[in-house]
Amino acid sequence: MQKIIRIGTRESKLALWQANKVRKELEILGYQSVIVPIKSTGDLIQDKPLYELGVTGIFTKNLDIAMLNGDIDIAVHSMKDVPTVLPEGIIQIAVLKRANYTDLLVLKDTEEFFGQPNGIIATGSLRRKAQWLNRYPTHKVEDLRGNVNTRLEKLENSETWNGALFAAAGLERLGIRDAGAIPLTWMIPAPAQGAIMIACLEDDEEVKEACEQLNHYETRVCVGIEREFLHLLEGGCTAPIGALAYVDEKTQEINFKGILLKRDGSKKITVTQNVKMGSHRLLAKDCADYVINRGGKELMLEDQDVSTSLQSVYSTKKLSEAQKEILSHAIGIHDSDFIKIRFNRISPKVMKTQIENVVITSQNGVEAILNSFTKDEIKFKNIFCVGRRTKKLIENRIGKVAHVSKNAKNLAEYLSKELENKEVTYFCSNVRLDILPAYLQNHDIVVNEVEAYKTMLSPVEIGDEVAGVLFYSPSGIESYLQKNNTNKVAFCIGETTALEARKYFEKVEVAHLPSVDSALELVNTYFSKE
Repeated sequence: MQKIIRIGTRESKLALWQANKVRKELEILGYQSVIVPIKSTGDLIQDKPLYELGVTGIFTKNLDIAMLNGDIDIAVHSMKDVPTVLPEGIIQIAVLKRANYTDLLVLKDTEEFFGQPNGIIATGSLRRKAQWLNRYPTHKVEDLRGNVNTRLEKLENSETWNGALFAAAGLERLGIRDAGAIPLTWMIPAPAQGAIMIACLEDDEEVKEACEQLNHYETRVCVGIEREFLHLLEGGCTAPIGALAYVDEKTQEINFKGILLKRDGSKKITVTQNVKMGSHRLLAKDCADYVINRGGKELMLEDQDVSTSLQSVYSTKKLSEAQKEILSHAIGIHDSDFIKIRFNRISPKVMKTQIENVVITSQNGVEAILNSFTKDEIKFKNIFCVGRRTKKLIENRIGKVAHVSKNAKNLAEYLSKELENKEVTYFCSNVRLDILPAYLQNHDIVVNEVEAYKTMLSPVEIGDEVAGVLFYSPSGIESYLQKNNTNKVAFCIGETTALEARKYFEKVEVAHLPSVDSALELVNTYFSKE
Protein backbone atom coordinates (compact mmCIF):
# COMPACT_ATOMS: atom_id res chain seq x y z
CA MET A 1 0.00 0.00 0.00
CA GLN A 2 1.34 3.42 -0.97
CA LYS A 3 2.44 5.66 1.85
CA ILE A 4 0.47 8.84 2.64
CA ILE A 5 3.14 11.55 2.69
CA ARG A 6 2.89 13.89 5.67
CA ILE A 7 3.86 17.42 4.59
CA GLY A 8 5.22 19.55 7.45
CA THR A 9 4.86 23.31 7.29
CA ARG A 10 4.81 26.41 9.42
CA GLU A 11 1.38 27.90 10.07
CA SER A 12 1.65 31.25 8.28
CA LYS A 13 -0.60 31.84 5.27
CA LEU A 14 2.38 31.89 2.93
CA ALA A 15 3.87 28.68 4.34
CA LEU A 16 0.52 26.91 4.05
CA TRP A 17 0.16 28.13 0.44
CA GLN A 18 3.55 26.64 -0.39
CA ALA A 19 2.75 23.34 1.35
CA ASN A 20 -0.53 23.07 -0.55
CA LYS A 21 1.29 23.69 -3.83
CA VAL A 22 3.53 20.71 -3.07
CA ARG A 23 0.49 18.63 -2.07
CA LYS A 24 -1.23 19.40 -5.40
CA GLU A 25 1.88 18.55 -7.42
CA LEU A 26 2.26 15.24 -5.59
CA GLU A 27 -1.41 14.53 -6.25
CA ILE A 28 -0.89 15.05 -9.98
CA LEU A 29 1.83 12.39 -9.80
CA GLY A 30 -0.56 10.00 -8.05
CA TYR A 31 0.68 10.35 -4.46
CA GLN A 32 -1.58 10.93 -1.47
CA SER A 33 -0.46 13.48 1.08
CA VAL A 34 -1.71 15.47 4.06
CA ILE A 35 -0.71 18.86 5.46
CA VAL A 36 0.69 18.77 9.00
CA PRO A 37 1.10 22.29 10.46
CA ILE A 38 3.86 22.21 13.06
CA LYS A 39 3.25 24.40 16.07
CA SER A 40 6.23 26.06 17.72
CA THR A 41 5.78 24.26 21.02
CA GLY A 42 9.35 23.43 21.98
CA ASP A 43 12.00 20.87 21.24
CA LEU A 44 10.46 17.51 20.41
CA ILE A 45 13.69 15.53 20.72
CA GLN A 46 14.82 15.34 24.32
CA ASP A 47 17.55 12.71 24.37
CA LYS A 48 20.16 14.68 22.39
CA PRO A 49 21.31 18.31 22.51
CA LEU A 50 20.23 20.12 19.35
CA TYR A 51 23.77 21.24 18.58
CA GLU A 52 24.78 17.57 18.27
CA LEU A 53 22.11 17.11 15.59
CA GLY A 54 23.19 20.24 13.72
CA VAL A 55 19.67 21.72 13.96
CA THR A 56 19.76 25.47 13.30
CA GLY A 57 17.61 28.09 11.60
CA ILE A 58 14.94 30.12 13.33
CA PHE A 59 12.37 29.48 10.57
CA THR A 60 13.18 25.80 9.93
CA LYS A 61 14.23 24.38 13.28
CA ASN A 62 10.86 23.10 14.50
CA LEU A 63 10.24 21.35 11.16
CA ASP A 64 13.68 19.70 11.27
CA ILE A 65 12.95 18.40 14.76
CA ALA A 66 9.51 17.10 13.75
CA MET A 67 11.06 15.24 10.81
CA LEU A 68 13.84 13.70 12.88
CA ASN A 69 11.21 12.73 15.43
CA GLY A 70 9.10 10.94 12.76
CA ASP A 71 6.10 13.27 12.95
CA ILE A 72 6.33 14.38 9.30
CA ASP A 73 7.84 12.89 6.15
CA ILE A 74 8.82 16.07 4.29
CA ALA A 75 9.22 19.74 5.16
CA VAL A 76 8.36 22.56 2.76
CA HIS A 77 10.40 25.75 3.13
CA SER A 78 10.97 29.13 1.55
CA MET A 79 14.45 28.21 0.43
CA LYS A 80 16.02 31.54 1.35
CA ASP A 81 15.19 30.78 5.01
CA VAL A 82 16.98 27.42 5.03
CA PRO A 83 20.50 27.27 6.54
CA THR A 84 23.18 26.40 3.99
CA VAL A 85 24.14 23.33 6.05
CA LEU A 86 21.27 20.92 6.83
CA PRO A 87 21.06 18.78 9.98
CA GLU A 88 22.58 15.30 9.86
CA GLY A 89 20.09 12.86 8.36
CA ILE A 90 18.08 15.49 6.45
CA ILE A 91 18.61 16.22 2.75
CA GLN A 92 17.31 18.59 0.11
CA ILE A 93 15.28 16.34 -2.19
CA ALA A 94 13.64 18.86 -4.53
CA VAL A 95 13.49 22.52 -5.51
CA LEU A 96 10.35 23.65 -7.33
CA LYS A 97 10.49 25.94 -10.36
CA ARG A 98 11.40 29.37 -9.13
CA ALA A 99 8.82 32.14 -8.94
CA ASN A 100 9.49 35.89 -9.20
CA TYR A 101 12.80 36.54 -7.42
CA THR A 102 12.70 40.36 -7.42
CA ASP A 103 12.15 42.70 -4.51
CA LEU A 104 9.28 45.17 -4.56
CA LEU A 105 8.67 48.63 -3.18
CA VAL A 106 5.10 48.91 -1.94
CA LEU A 107 4.29 52.62 -1.81
CA LYS A 108 2.37 54.34 0.94
CA ASP A 109 1.48 57.31 -1.26
CA THR A 110 3.41 58.43 -4.36
CA GLU A 111 6.90 58.14 -5.84
CA GLU A 112 7.73 61.80 -5.19
CA PHE A 113 9.88 60.99 -2.15
CA PHE A 114 12.57 59.38 -4.39
CA GLY A 115 13.98 62.79 -5.20
CA GLN A 116 13.78 64.04 -1.61
CA PRO A 117 16.62 63.73 0.91
CA ASN A 118 14.44 62.59 3.81
CA GLY A 119 12.54 59.56 2.48
CA ILE A 120 11.66 56.82 4.99
CA ILE A 121 11.49 53.18 3.94
CA ALA A 122 10.64 50.15 6.13
CA THR A 123 12.13 46.65 5.97
CA GLY A 124 13.31 43.95 8.34
CA SER A 125 15.93 42.74 5.85
CA LEU A 126 19.54 43.72 6.40
CA ARG A 127 20.28 43.08 2.72
CA ARG A 128 17.43 45.28 1.45
CA LYS A 129 18.32 48.02 3.93
CA ALA A 130 21.98 48.11 2.90
CA GLN A 131 21.21 48.18 -0.84
CA TRP A 132 18.58 50.89 -0.39
CA LEU A 133 20.96 53.09 1.62
CA ASN A 134 23.71 52.50 -0.91
CA ARG A 135 21.43 53.88 -3.64
CA TYR A 136 19.66 56.51 -1.48
CA PRO A 137 22.22 57.42 1.23
CA THR A 138 20.20 60.33 2.65
CA HIS A 139 17.10 58.23 3.25
CA LYS A 140 16.23 56.54 6.52
CA VAL A 141 15.34 52.85 6.82
CA GLU A 142 13.19 51.74 9.75
CA ASP A 143 12.58 48.24 11.05
CA LEU A 144 9.55 46.27 9.85
CA ARG A 145 8.89 42.70 10.98
CA GLY A 146 6.13 40.11 11.01
CA ASN A 147 4.46 37.96 8.38
CA VAL A 148 3.50 39.42 5.00
CA ASN A 149 -0.01 40.50 6.03
CA THR A 150 1.20 42.02 9.29
CA ARG A 151 3.86 44.05 7.49
CA LEU A 152 1.36 45.35 4.94
CA GLU A 153 -0.96 46.36 7.77
CA LYS A 154 1.87 48.17 9.58
CA LEU A 155 2.68 50.07 6.37
CA GLU A 156 -0.96 51.04 5.94
CA ASN A 157 -1.14 52.33 9.51
CA SER A 158 2.17 54.20 9.46
CA GLU A 159 2.05 57.99 9.32
CA THR A 160 5.75 58.43 8.46
CA TRP A 161 6.83 55.67 6.07
CA ASN A 162 6.89 56.38 2.32
CA GLY A 163 6.93 52.69 1.50
CA ALA A 164 8.13 49.22 2.48
CA LEU A 165 10.19 46.51 0.80
CA PHE A 166 8.86 43.01 0.14
CA ALA A 167 9.74 39.87 -1.85
CA ALA A 168 7.52 39.80 -4.92
CA ALA A 169 6.96 36.02 -4.70
CA GLY A 170 5.29 36.17 -1.29
CA LEU A 171 2.80 38.87 -2.29
CA GLU A 172 2.04 37.21 -5.61
CA ARG A 173 1.49 33.77 -4.09
CA LEU A 174 -1.04 35.21 -1.67
CA GLY A 175 -2.69 37.29 -4.40
CA ILE A 176 -2.09 40.57 -2.56
CA ARG A 177 0.47 42.33 -4.74
CA ASP A 178 -0.49 45.98 -5.06
CA ALA A 179 -0.92 47.06 -8.68
CA GLY A 180 1.28 50.09 -8.00
CA ALA A 181 4.17 48.16 -6.43
CA ILE A 182 7.50 48.99 -8.05
CA PRO A 183 9.87 46.13 -9.02
CA LEU A 184 13.40 46.90 -7.80
CA THR A 185 15.29 45.32 -10.68
CA TRP A 186 18.53 46.96 -9.53
CA MET A 187 18.40 45.21 -6.14
CA ILE A 188 20.15 41.83 -5.99
CA PRO A 189 17.84 39.39 -4.16
CA ALA A 190 18.59 37.06 -1.27
CA PRO A 191 20.14 33.73 -2.31
CA ALA A 192 17.29 31.39 -3.38
CA GLN A 193 14.61 34.09 -3.07
CA GLY A 194 11.42 32.95 -4.77
CA ALA A 195 12.28 29.23 -4.58
CA ILE A 196 10.44 26.52 -2.60
CA MET A 197 12.54 23.68 -1.22
CA ILE A 198 11.46 20.22 -0.03
CA ALA A 199 13.52 18.41 2.60
CA CYS A 200 13.20 14.80 3.72
CA LEU A 201 15.06 12.13 5.66
CA GLU A 202 18.09 10.76 3.88
CA ASP A 203 17.06 7.12 4.42
CA ASP A 204 13.38 7.46 3.38
CA GLU A 205 13.59 5.89 -0.07
CA GLU A 206 9.85 5.92 -0.76
CA VAL A 207 9.50 9.65 -0.07
CA LYS A 208 12.67 10.44 -1.99
CA GLU A 209 11.37 8.61 -5.06
CA ALA A 210 8.12 10.61 -4.94
CA CYS A 211 9.56 14.07 -4.28
CA GLU A 212 12.55 14.03 -6.59
CA GLN A 213 10.07 14.08 -9.48
CA LEU A 214 9.13 17.63 -8.44
CA ASN A 215 12.68 18.88 -8.87
CA HIS A 216 13.22 21.67 -11.42
CA TYR A 217 16.76 21.22 -12.68
CA GLU A 218 17.61 24.78 -13.74
CA THR A 219 16.24 26.24 -10.51
CA ARG A 220 18.17 23.71 -8.42
CA VAL A 221 21.42 24.56 -10.21
CA CYS A 222 20.95 28.33 -9.94
CA VAL A 223 19.89 28.50 -6.29
CA GLY A 224 22.63 26.01 -5.47
CA ILE A 225 25.21 28.43 -6.86
CA GLU A 226 23.69 31.34 -4.92
CA ARG A 227 23.66 29.42 -1.63
CA GLU A 228 27.21 28.16 -2.11
CA PHE A 229 28.34 31.76 -2.69
CA LEU A 230 26.64 32.72 0.59
CA HIS A 231 28.17 29.78 2.44
CA LEU A 232 31.70 30.48 1.16
CA LEU A 233 31.48 34.10 2.29
CA GLU A 234 30.36 32.78 5.69
CA GLY A 235 27.81 35.58 5.86
CA GLY A 236 24.69 33.65 6.81
CA CYS A 237 22.28 36.08 8.45
CA THR A 238 24.99 38.39 9.76
CA ALA A 239 26.00 40.25 6.61
CA PRO A 240 24.09 41.95 3.76
CA ILE A 241 24.70 39.48 0.92
CA GLY A 242 22.74 39.20 -2.30
CA ALA A 243 23.14 36.62 -5.05
CA LEU A 244 21.33 35.81 -8.27
CA ALA A 245 22.02 33.14 -10.87
CA TYR A 246 19.80 32.58 -13.89
CA VAL A 247 20.01 30.78 -17.22
CA ASP A 248 20.01 32.77 -20.45
CA GLU A 249 17.78 30.66 -22.71
CA LYS A 250 19.47 31.88 -25.92
CA THR A 251 23.08 31.25 -24.93
CA GLN A 252 22.48 28.55 -22.28
CA GLU A 253 24.86 30.46 -20.07
CA ILE A 254 24.44 30.92 -16.34
CA ASN A 255 24.62 34.61 -15.49
CA PHE A 256 25.65 35.34 -11.90
CA LYS A 257 25.52 38.58 -9.90
CA GLY A 258 26.64 38.84 -6.29
CA ILE A 259 26.97 41.64 -3.77
CA LEU A 260 28.37 42.15 -0.27
CA LEU A 261 27.68 45.45 1.49
CA LYS A 262 28.52 47.26 4.67
CA ARG A 263 25.41 47.33 6.83
CA ASP A 264 24.95 51.07 6.48
CA GLY A 265 25.27 50.82 2.69
CA SER A 266 28.38 53.00 2.60
CA LYS A 267 30.54 50.32 0.93
CA LYS A 268 29.85 47.46 -1.44
CA ILE A 269 31.70 44.82 -3.42
CA THR A 270 29.98 43.38 -6.49
CA VAL A 271 30.82 40.53 -8.82
CA THR A 272 29.37 39.35 -12.15
CA GLN A 273 30.35 36.31 -14.18
CA ASN A 274 28.89 34.17 -16.98
CA VAL A 275 29.68 30.50 -17.66
CA LYS A 276 28.19 27.80 -19.86
CA MET A 277 25.66 25.49 -18.22
CA GLY A 278 27.59 22.36 -17.27
CA SER A 279 30.78 24.33 -16.61
CA HIS A 280 29.45 25.98 -13.48
CA ARG A 281 31.02 23.78 -10.78
CA LEU A 282 33.49 26.46 -9.64
CA LEU A 283 31.30 29.50 -10.37
CA ALA A 284 30.29 30.18 -6.75
CA LYS A 285 33.83 29.69 -5.48
CA ASP A 286 35.37 31.94 -8.13
CA CYS A 287 32.87 34.72 -7.33
CA ALA A 288 33.29 34.36 -3.56
CA ASP A 289 37.07 34.47 -3.96
CA TYR A 290 36.72 37.62 -6.06
CA VAL A 291 34.76 39.34 -3.27
CA ILE A 292 37.15 38.13 -0.55
CA ASN A 293 40.24 39.22 -2.51
CA ARG A 294 38.79 42.72 -2.81
CA GLY A 295 38.36 43.16 0.92
CA GLY A 296 35.17 41.21 1.66
CA LYS A 297 36.37 39.72 4.95
CA GLU A 298 37.64 43.10 6.13
CA LEU A 299 34.31 44.72 5.23
CA MET A 300 32.41 42.15 7.31
CA LEU A 301 34.84 42.60 10.21
CA GLU A 302 34.23 46.36 10.14
CA ASP A 303 30.54 45.68 10.71
CA GLN A 304 31.30 43.19 13.47
CA ASP A 305 33.45 45.71 15.32
CA VAL A 306 30.66 48.29 15.16
CA SER A 307 27.98 45.76 16.01
CA THR A 308 29.74 44.49 19.11
CA SER A 309 29.49 47.90 20.71
CA LEU A 310 26.05 48.81 19.37
CA GLN A 311 24.29 45.43 19.43
CA SER A 312 24.76 44.13 22.93
CA VAL A 313 22.10 42.17 24.82
CA TYR A 314 21.56 41.18 28.44
CA SER A 315 20.03 37.88 29.58
CA THR A 316 18.04 37.99 32.82
CA LYS A 317 19.02 34.37 33.36
CA LYS A 318 22.52 32.85 33.47
CA LEU A 319 23.39 31.10 30.21
CA SER A 320 25.61 28.12 29.53
CA GLU A 321 28.63 28.51 27.27
CA ALA A 322 26.88 26.37 24.64
CA GLN A 323 23.89 28.72 24.72
CA LYS A 324 26.11 31.78 24.33
CA GLU A 325 27.65 30.20 21.24
CA ILE A 326 24.22 30.36 19.56
CA LEU A 327 24.51 34.15 19.33
CA SER A 328 26.26 35.75 16.40
CA HIS A 329 29.80 36.86 17.21
CA ALA A 330 28.69 40.34 16.23
CA ILE A 331 26.42 40.50 19.30
CA GLY A 332 27.79 40.96 22.80
CA ILE A 333 26.08 39.05 25.64
CA HIS A 334 25.95 39.67 29.39
CA ASP A 335 23.92 37.63 31.85
CA SER A 336 22.80 37.43 35.45
CA ASP A 337 20.02 35.70 37.40
CA PHE A 338 17.43 38.42 37.96
CA ILE A 339 15.24 35.83 39.71
CA LYS A 340 16.42 33.55 42.49
CA ILE A 341 14.28 30.70 43.77
CA ARG A 342 14.09 29.37 47.33
CA PHE A 343 11.91 26.33 47.98
CA ASN A 344 9.61 26.46 51.00
CA ARG A 345 9.05 23.54 53.33
CA ILE A 346 5.48 22.56 52.45
CA SER A 347 3.42 21.41 55.44
CA PRO A 348 2.89 17.60 55.60
CA LYS A 349 -0.81 18.34 56.25
CA VAL A 350 -1.14 19.18 52.55
CA MET A 351 -0.55 15.54 51.61
CA LYS A 352 -2.59 13.86 54.36
CA THR A 353 -5.48 13.22 51.99
CA GLN A 354 -5.64 12.91 48.24
CA ILE A 355 -5.96 16.25 46.44
CA GLU A 356 -8.46 15.92 43.63
CA ASN A 357 -7.44 18.85 41.39
CA VAL A 358 -3.91 20.25 41.36
CA VAL A 359 -2.65 23.21 39.33
CA ILE A 360 1.07 23.72 38.62
CA THR A 361 2.15 26.53 36.30
CA SER A 362 5.95 26.18 36.29
CA GLN A 363 8.83 23.74 36.57
CA ASN A 364 9.84 25.52 39.78
CA GLY A 365 6.51 24.48 41.26
CA VAL A 366 7.26 20.84 40.43
CA GLU A 367 10.75 21.01 41.93
CA ALA A 368 9.39 22.69 45.07
CA ILE A 369 6.86 19.88 45.64
CA LEU A 370 9.56 17.24 45.14
CA ASN A 371 11.82 19.13 47.53
CA SER A 372 9.29 18.49 50.32
CA PHE A 373 7.86 15.08 49.40
CA THR A 374 8.86 11.84 47.72
CA LYS A 375 6.88 10.57 44.73
CA ASP A 376 5.17 7.98 46.96
CA GLU A 377 4.02 10.67 49.40
CA ILE A 378 2.41 12.81 46.70
CA LYS A 379 -1.33 12.15 46.43
CA PHE A 380 -2.73 13.99 43.42
CA LYS A 381 -5.73 12.70 41.44
CA ASN A 382 -5.90 15.19 38.55
CA ILE A 383 -2.91 17.35 37.64
CA PHE A 384 -3.35 20.39 35.39
CA CYS A 385 -0.30 22.33 34.24
CA VAL A 386 1.08 25.04 31.93
CA GLY A 387 3.76 24.23 29.37
CA ARG A 388 5.00 21.08 27.65
CA ARG A 389 8.23 21.02 29.61
CA THR A 390 6.40 21.30 32.92
CA LYS A 391 4.16 18.44 31.75
CA LYS A 392 7.15 16.28 30.89
CA LEU A 393 8.79 16.95 34.27
CA ILE A 394 5.56 16.09 36.12
CA GLU A 395 5.02 12.86 34.19
CA ASN A 396 8.64 11.79 34.66
CA ARG A 397 8.70 12.42 38.40
CA ILE A 398 5.16 12.62 39.82
CA GLY A 399 2.42 11.16 37.62
CA LYS A 400 0.12 11.57 34.63
CA VAL A 401 -1.07 15.04 33.63
CA ALA A 402 -4.80 15.36 32.98
CA HIS A 403 -4.49 18.48 30.81
CA VAL A 404 -1.77 20.90 29.69
CA SER A 405 -2.30 24.44 28.34
CA LYS A 406 0.16 26.82 26.73
CA ASN A 407 -0.43 29.60 29.27
CA ALA A 408 -2.21 30.36 32.54
CA LYS A 409 -5.16 32.11 30.91
CA ASN A 410 -5.91 29.16 28.62
CA LEU A 411 -5.69 26.77 31.55
CA ALA A 412 -8.09 28.90 33.60
CA GLU A 413 -10.57 28.95 30.71
CA TYR A 414 -10.34 25.17 30.34
CA LEU A 415 -10.84 24.51 34.06
CA SER A 416 -13.82 26.86 34.32
CA LYS A 417 -15.60 24.84 31.61
CA GLU A 418 -14.47 21.27 32.34
CA LEU A 419 -14.00 20.99 36.10
CA GLU A 420 -16.73 19.02 37.87
CA ASN A 421 -15.45 19.49 41.41
CA LYS A 422 -15.22 23.30 41.64
CA GLU A 423 -12.07 23.40 43.78
CA VAL A 424 -8.34 23.37 42.96
CA THR A 425 -5.10 23.42 44.88
CA TYR A 426 -2.61 25.79 43.25
CA PHE A 427 1.11 25.27 44.02
CA CYS A 428 2.58 28.69 43.31
CA SER A 429 5.20 31.26 44.22
CA ASN A 430 4.90 34.28 46.47
CA VAL A 431 5.27 36.29 43.25
CA ARG A 432 2.82 35.31 40.54
CA LEU A 433 0.36 36.73 38.05
CA ASP A 434 -3.26 36.95 39.20
CA ILE A 435 -4.66 35.78 35.85
CA LEU A 436 -5.36 32.17 36.79
CA PRO A 437 -6.69 32.47 40.38
CA ALA A 438 -8.72 35.60 39.59
CA TYR A 439 -10.35 33.99 36.55
CA LEU A 440 -11.19 30.80 38.45
CA GLN A 441 -12.63 32.68 41.41
CA ASN A 442 -14.76 34.77 39.05
CA HIS A 443 -16.18 31.49 37.74
CA ASP A 444 -17.04 30.17 41.21
CA ILE A 445 -14.07 27.84 41.56
CA VAL A 446 -12.40 27.73 44.99
CA VAL A 447 -8.62 28.21 44.74
CA ASN A 448 -6.50 26.92 47.64
CA GLU A 449 -3.08 28.49 47.19
CA VAL A 450 -0.01 26.69 48.55
CA GLU A 451 3.12 28.86 48.53
CA ALA A 452 5.59 26.22 47.39
CA TYR A 453 8.55 28.50 46.73
CA LYS A 454 9.70 32.08 47.01
CA THR A 455 10.69 34.13 44.00
CA MET A 456 13.29 36.67 45.06
CA LEU A 457 14.03 39.60 42.77
CA SER A 458 17.73 40.20 42.18
CA PRO A 459 18.01 42.99 39.59
CA VAL A 460 21.20 44.37 38.06
CA GLU A 461 21.55 47.88 36.65
CA ILE A 462 22.14 47.71 32.89
CA GLY A 463 24.00 50.34 30.89
CA ASP A 464 22.73 52.33 27.91
CA GLU A 465 25.01 50.39 25.55
CA VAL A 466 22.73 47.34 25.87
CA ALA A 467 20.20 47.28 23.01
CA GLY A 468 18.02 44.37 24.12
CA VAL A 469 17.07 42.27 27.14
CA LEU A 470 16.09 38.59 27.20
CA PHE A 471 13.16 37.78 29.50
CA TYR A 472 11.97 34.32 30.51
CA SER A 473 9.11 35.11 32.89
CA PRO A 474 6.90 37.99 34.06
CA SER A 475 8.86 37.95 37.35
CA GLY A 476 12.06 38.64 35.42
CA ILE A 477 10.42 41.76 33.98
CA GLU A 478 9.32 42.87 37.44
CA SER A 479 12.88 42.45 38.70
CA TYR A 480 14.37 44.31 35.73
CA LEU A 481 12.05 47.30 36.19
CA GLN A 482 13.32 47.94 39.71
CA LYS A 483 16.60 49.34 38.38
CA ASN A 484 16.24 49.86 34.63
CA ASN A 485 14.34 51.76 31.95
CA THR A 486 12.35 50.37 29.04
CA ASN A 487 14.09 52.00 26.07
CA LYS A 488 15.39 48.61 24.87
CA VAL A 489 14.02 45.68 22.88
CA ALA A 490 12.35 43.04 25.06
CA PHE A 491 13.08 39.52 23.71
CA CYS A 492 10.57 37.16 25.33
CA ILE A 493 10.59 33.37 25.57
CA GLY A 494 6.81 33.08 25.19
CA GLU A 495 3.48 34.88 24.93
CA THR A 496 2.80 35.03 28.69
CA THR A 497 6.07 36.89 29.24
CA ALA A 498 5.47 39.04 26.14
CA LEU A 499 2.02 40.02 27.43
CA GLU A 500 3.62 41.46 30.55
CA ALA A 501 6.46 43.09 28.57
CA ARG A 502 4.03 44.95 26.30
CA LYS A 503 2.77 46.88 29.32
CA TYR A 504 6.13 48.63 29.58
CA PHE A 505 8.23 48.14 26.43
CA GLU A 506 7.54 49.69 23.04
CA LYS A 507 9.45 46.97 21.18
CA VAL A 508 8.63 43.38 22.13
CA GLU A 509 9.76 40.29 20.19
CA VAL A 510 8.56 36.74 20.93
CA ALA A 511 10.54 33.53 20.29
CA HIS A 512 9.10 31.04 17.79
CA LEU A 513 9.73 28.21 20.26
CA PRO A 514 9.41 28.47 24.07
CA SER A 515 13.07 27.63 24.67
CA VAL A 516 16.22 29.54 25.58
CA ASP A 517 17.85 28.49 22.29
CA SER A 518 14.97 29.92 20.29
CA ALA A 519 15.05 33.17 22.26
CA LEU A 520 18.75 33.54 21.43
CA GLU A 521 18.12 32.77 17.75
CA LEU A 522 15.42 35.45 17.85
CA VAL A 523 18.11 37.96 18.86
CA ASN A 524 20.25 36.91 15.88
CA THR A 525 17.32 37.27 13.51
CA TYR A 526 16.23 40.63 14.89
CA PHE A 527 19.62 42.31 14.56
CA SER A 528 20.67 40.76 11.28
CA LYS A 529 18.04 39.20 9.01
CA GLU A 530 19.02 37.83 5.59
